[in-house]
Amino acid sequence: MEFDSLSKRVIGAAIDVHRELGPRLLESSYAKCLEYELMQAGIGFSAQAGLPINYKGIKIDTGYRADLVIEQRLIVELKCVEQLSRLHEAQPLTYMKLAEIGTGLLINFNTRLLKTGIKRFVL
Repeated sequence: MEFDSLSKRVIGAAIDVHRELGPRLLESSYAKCLEYELMQAGIGFSAQAGLPINYKGIKIDTGYRADLVIEQRLIVELKCVEQLSRLHEAQPLTYMKLAEIGTGLLINFNTRLLKTGIKRFVL
């Protein structure tokens, strides 16, 4: 799987967080620590970014929130679950469509090795 440079930088930051904290904490713990790592790396992002639906030319807030939108080019959805399901995989794809961003990452921190918990999506 080929990753673009932005994805590689975000994954590197997530690996740093996972090495420090290990698995089995709350998702919110990993999110805050990853936000810190992204800030330290000078990577721009929005946390809990609202993603409205465009309905007949009107933007309607329906409650969709992406964990991270990185530099308006990458959607990142974070999880801390035993196993990723199709429902988990549908989340970043939905957010990518709503944000009109072609690349996304799904990162599950509840793994022994973080690289086994990363899925990349491209529209």
